[in-house]
Amino acid sequence: MYQCKHIYNAVQCCLCYQITDANQARFEVPHEHVQSLSDTPNGPLKYRLELIQKPFGLKVWRTTSPEKLLFDTTFGPLVFADQYLQLSAKLPSHNIYGLGEHVHQTFRHDTKWKTWPIFTRDAFPNGGTHNLYGHYPYFTCLEDTSGQSFGVFLMNSNAMEVTIQPAPAVTFRTIGGVLDFYILVGETPEAVVDEFTKLIGRPFIPPYWSLGFQLSRWDYGSLEEVKKVVERNRQADLPYDVQYTDIDYMENKKIFTYDMDKFAELPQFADYMHDKGQKYIVILDPAVSTGQRINGPYDSLERGHAAKVWVTEPDGVTPLLGEVWPGETVFPDYTNQACIDWWVDEISRFHKEVKHDALWIDMNEVANFIKGGIKGCADNKLNYPPFTPCILDDLMYSKTLCMDAKHKWGDHYDVHSLYGYSMVLATDKASKAVFGTSRSMVFTRSSFPGVGKYSGHWLGDNGANWNDIKWAIPGMLEFNLFGIPYIGADICGFFDNSTEELCTRWMQVGAFYPFSRNHNAQGYADQDPVAYGIDSLVVTTSRHYLNIRYTLLPYLYTLFYKAHVNGETVVRPVMHEFYSDIETWAVHKQFMWGAHLLITPVLDPGVELVEAYIPDAIWYNFETGVKITDRKATINMHLPADKIGLHLRGGGILPVQRPNVTTTYSRLHPMGLIIALDDNKAASGELFWDDGDSRVAHNEYTDPNNLKFEKITVMGVNTAPALVRVSDGNTVITLNVLHLENLELDLGKDYTVNWESKISVNIDCYPEGDENQAKCEARGCIWEVRETIFSIQPCHFQIVCTLYTESEYFTASGITVDIDRNTEFPSQRSRSRDISKLRVDITYLSGRSLRWKIFDPYNARYEVPIHLDLPATPETDETKREYRVQINNQPFGIQVIRKESNEMIWDSAVPGFTFSDQLLQISTILPSDYVYGFGETEHPTYKHDLNYQKYGLFAKDQPPGYKLNSYGVHPFYMGLEKSKSAHGVLLLNSNAMGYIILGQLIMIGRPVLPAYWSLGFQLCRYGYASDTEIADLYRDMKAAQIPYDVQYADIDYMERQMDFTLDQVNFKELPALVDQMRAEGMRFIFILDPAIAGNETKGSYPAFDTGIEKDIFIKWPAEFSSDIVWGKVWPDYPNVTVDNSLDWDTQVELFRAFAAFPDFFKNSTAEWWGEQIKDFYNNIMKFDGLWIDMNEPASFVHGTVGENCLGNEDLENPPYMPPLESKLRGLKHKTLCMNSEQILASGTHVKHYDVHNLYVFCPPYSLFTTGKRGVVVTRSTYPSSGRWAGHWLGDNYSAWDQLLKSIIGMCLVVLGKISITGADICGFFNTAENEMCLRWMQLGAFYPFSRNHNTINMPRQDPVAWGPEFAAMSRDVLNIRYTLLPYLYTLMYEAHVHGNTVVRPLLHEFVTDEKTWDIDRQFLWGPALLITPALDPGEAVGVQGQFVDMDTPLTKINLHVRAGHILPWQKPENNTHYSRLNPLGLIVALNDEGVAHGSLFWDDGEGISEFCLCVCVCVCVCVCRDGNHEELNGFDFS
Repeated sequence: MYQCKHIYNAVQCCLCYQITDANQARFEVPHEHVQSLSDTPNGPLKYRLELIQKPFGLKVWRTTSPEKLLFDTTFGPLVFADQYLQLSAKLPSHNIYGLGEHVHQTFRHDTKWKTWPIFTRDAFPNGGTHNLYGHYPYFTCLEDTSGQSFGVFLMNSNAMEVTIQPAPAVTFRTIGGVLDFYILVGETPEAVVDEFTKLIGRPFIPPYWSLGFQLSRWDYGSLEEVKKVVERNRQADLPYDVQYTDIDYMENKKIFTYDMDKFAELPQFADYMHDKGQKYIVILDPAVSTGQRINGPYDSLERGHAAKVWVTEPDGVTPLLGEVWPGETVFPDYTNQACIDWWVDEISRFHKEVKHDALWIDMNEVANFIKGGIKGCADNKLNYPPFTPCILDDLMYSKTLCMDAKHKWGDHYDVHSLYGYSMVLATDKASKAVFGTSRSMVFTRSSFPGVGKYSGHWLGDNGANWNDIKWAIPGMLEFNLFGIPYIGADICGFFDNSTEELCTRWMQVGAFYPFSRNHNAQGYADQDPVAYGIDSLVVTTSRHYLNIRYTLLPYLYTLFYKAHVNGETVVRPVMHEFYSDIETWAVHKQFMWGAHLLITPVLDPGVELVEAYIPDAIWYNFETGVKITDRKATINMHLPADKIGLHLRGGGILPVQRPNVTTTYSRLHPMGLIIALDDNKAASGELFWDDGDSRVAHNEYTDPNNLKFEKITVMGVNTAPALVRVSDGNTVITLNVLHLENLELDLGKDYTVNWESKISVNIDCYPEGDENQAKCEARGCIWEVRETIFSIQPCHFQIVCTLYTESEYFTASGITVDIDRNTEFPSQRSRSRDISKLRVDITYLSGRSLRWKIFDPYNARYEVPIHLDLPATPETDETKREYRVQINNQPFGIQVIRKESNEMIWDSAVPGFTFSDQLLQISTILPSDYVYGFGETEHPTYKHDLNYQKYGLFAKDQPPGYKLNSYGVHPFYMGLEKSKSAHGVLLLNSNAMGYIILGQLIMIGRPVLPAYWSLGFQLCRYGYASDTEIADLYRDMKAAQIPYDVQYADIDYMERQMDFTLDQVNFKELPALVDQMRAEGMRFIFILDPAIAGNETKGSYPAFDTGIEKDIFIKWPAEFSSDIVWGKVWPDYPNVTVDNSLDWDTQVELFRAFAAFPDFFKNSTAEWWGEQIKDFYNNIMKFDGLWIDMNEPASFVHGTVGENCLGNEDLENPPYMPPLESKLRGLKHKTLCMNSEQILASGTHVKHYDVHNLYVFCPPYSLFTTGKRGVVVTRSTYPSSGRWAGHWLGDNYSAWDQLLKSIIGMCLVVLGKISITGADICGFFNTAENEMCLRWMQLGAFYPFSRNHNTINMPRQDPVAWGPEFAAMSRDVLNIRYTLLPYLYTLMYEAHVHGNTVVRPLLHEFVTDEKTWDIDRQFLWGPALLITPALDPGEAVGVQGQFVDMDTPLTKINLHVRAGHILPWQKPENNTHYSRLNPLGLIVALNDEGVAHGSLFWDDGEGISEFCLCVCVCVCVCVCRDGNHEELNGFDFS
């Protein structure tokens, strides 16, 4: 019968359960620190124990929601026999770490049926699976990316084996004792170490000097040779604190003796070392020789005999005899109090004879060179148990004592693995007796859990090879899990000769072992650094990195203090800090000092490129201070022969001290701080400082050397501070550098260091205006009114985390991030619910573009239903991507870095990110002051003014005006970078989706290729009185021989302004006139508005009747009404006479008919629209293109007739109203109610609130109606409109400033990939003035969409209206346009195929010339034609990098062809029908090298197949000057 006891730990994180024999006492480990735990917890448990009755088993659950099963012993049967105990448990993950002591070639265990024996053994750590010096039946398990972890400790000292299985599962098999399990539950891997060291004992704080570099070897041969080594390394100025002597200092290897011949002056050696601030450590083995000394009795042996301190044979009396270094030996029984007293006394006696500073204890597994003992071992169940674990040699007493030997604690069978543990306890007592209040130190080869409370450990007798330098890292990491942070390996290897390359690399990494000692064996070449030559690379690199170690000793010492107090690791696995990143779980060739120093060594011969993982944080090169650009990525780190990778993690403050050759001297030097700023520009750190020697640590220590902080280094400040202040309240030191030097800041006092940055980020917290201090602070924001030349927002966000990153998942194609709202930050708007949990999907679309989408993963939100031409598959090859993405955690932000220049082109890790129901806000820091784009609003310059400008984006029937939202919505900008590269950002505004584009913006579709004739000059006006007026105009234009291709009719041609009708009174002859014009090569375009009149008699207006039948009009949601959402636009009531003398609103009320708005998202609407257009073409009037107006959609009433919008008022007047025109009247102003319902092609019902800006997407049916390519021109636009339509800049004004603004407007429109663009030449509103109109005709002749257009009740402004002189000058400039139409058409083709711009700002071609970044008074056609219009009297333009005065008489516009280019041309005619019949020519402008290039695209100009119906010709031309003649070559016809 066996018994299971369940005992709770009072800290709620530790479960102890013990399975033992209910009827008979069995051996249990008499641990000095692990005490009986409370059986009543003092708080809620973090686990739940479930007891299964039949078959017996235990399950341990983590009490999360849902619960997680951590340790399930029902996985396999429990076996409990006298000498065979077995228990198996299923685990939740394969992330298993620990068990020991062995050589584990990786830190994370291989779970493919690996069996590891545990039984202390003197063996070589050569990479096998055999048991080594320590006994650690303890492992930790990382459960998942949450970081939640647990540890499993079996308190059992008997020989055992542990099998790790792929289930994953673990099986313990031990051959004695009890099953005494401790399950330690933590929220992080570090928390588990904390719990384990609470259980077994916190690590000791080593004396400060023991953190210095140390030298040792077995068999120096003499003290003289030891001193030679000491002196040569002193002469090399090598930081070096400790010298050892191994057993060769003893007389015939007898402990407590010294060789009075070769080491005659050993008693004075410690003083010799102390004179230079150094220390001396001696070795002690446990085995005591039974022989006599050379000159008399061996007193230590005799005193041991007298006190009966030895391990005995089974009779309990006779000392067991074995053989170790001195020959025949006896073995102290450190579990015997008499032995402890003897041991303390002997060490005290020896210290009086040979002064030393600490003790190194070895061979305490316990090691014996013969099997069991001189007499052999009896054949019994202890020496030959029924089951022997897979220990080395498969023999229990191999290289140790017989298992039936007796100790005070019991049979050696039970206490063998406790021998080193008991020796450490005894040696610690001796250390205290000898050194008193001085801390001193013990370090041991054999260990057991709890040893770290008193001792350090080294990884044993390794070899001078590249495997052992690698395997030392997992070993160090494991002993930090085991609670022994004072750990290291023999640098350069113990056995064999170390090559210079190996020793160089090992000294580099060994400089960052907590226990840093170079040690080698008897018979091998010296390997102290200077043994390779004082000028060798070993010496120079050792000196360099040991100086860095000594610089960082205050940080390392603080880590040991935190290990002692909090149970933290010192050498830390990367995954302990970055457990949410699965890539870190198996990192074992890098390690950290604490949380903030990442060490990346070179561990292979002949290697300078090391594969290194860079975790997800900001990292700075320790030696240069440069921030590395990579993040959460595996990189090839360049580490030449003299370098190791050292990187500081952002967010840490590391205390440092000016180094010296010993810690004795370095502790006298001033201190400093290295501050590494994180993503939030924040950092924190700690310093523990005492005398470094006292056994009791002093928390309120005052340094007698009056230490000062002399230097502060801050890493991560992007720009040089304008001012730095360091103050203690009394003294202010002003400096102008970032390395703050020559300070005298007292240790222990409080100081403040602050600096004023040249760049500040003030994100408006009250963008709606009407703010005051009370309102501002109620939002948790900062109220700050400052007198500056800039309009800084008085209410701005704090630098706080409004969102936290919860988890991140990285794939080859992108990143997924879950983020949580910081609920401690106030909700910004009570009417707009904050969404607390968000998801970010980042996709690497291509090598030059990426996409991110921020959304509510639990509740679907509206997303823009337009097609984007995204790559079919993401770019998964990181080397092909020109950018790198990193996630800032606190506050959340996305950061995009251009790899080539390391410039951050997007950085949203700034305050103010908001995601609520009706307010989404994201900000970014820009890489430069040069930003272009956003629309459609009027901008006074092409480059944006960054002085806190706000632009409302919301489609509206609003003539252009400064900061007024107009017809289109283009949430896109282009940013220039300091490296002279550019990027674009597109926000699809309804669904919080962002795009970064490093190249051309192709995802919204290539611009349409227009019909050739649409590039001709065009005439229109609103207010033609009749078809006769149009006929007269056409006649006069022909007579004046002014090139002219297209005539328009505005809504005047309609019957009462109703679509698809013809005014039979005033425009009855228009169809015939159109036919005549078309027969003469002209083209005709008519206007359509979307609104359909709804007050006609049934049967009299087919457009409305069929619309009702097909249910194509926008209605209210069914829960409110089944009626159409009626508006009013241009159509009049039937049978009324409009009184134009009345005010506008009265006219609308009395005379305008009800109008219904087609829902163009519906498939049925598209069919209806096409049918109406086709019917008009076939039965009323021919046309060649469509002009779509009023499609924002515009309404002359606000929301609906009666202005009573049904439904949610927050849609009409949202909690935050952008800075829109008439925003106080709500979003419904001059458009539909936002609660109106539209139905997507998918059948999804959406609110007009979401799709208002997309109303533009009505289908371009003119292409299919006419059978020709045609053209569609639209007033309202959205990204991707350019793939089917052109755009004019709307209802502008006749004013000089509009000329410049038209250039700016065109440049902005072409950014959105709309090639066909231009402004109404001479202005739409107001009366044009002659000179201004002439200059505008000259400018407009080079608009891609070149149309003269004005409004009703204004004088005519077409070219022939001004008289012959004006007409002649217009003809001249338009003839130039027509001459260059082959070039313009080729540009349109290149835009359609390659996405190039047609109208081009100068900076697009001359980005390396920063002067062009501000130029917006000139523009280019493509790369080759510079247009310099006169925009007001007296012009200055830039040529060849200079500004010059350029003669511009009234008859002239300045045009220049760029050298190196060839422009195709054609003789002009009155319209393109005739000009296309003329021969082509080339204008060749040779560059300085005598070379020019160009191309020509030519087709029939109107086909609607891929490009044309007839043969397409693409010509590439190159002209070179050769001697005195020129020749054409390189023609390519395709």
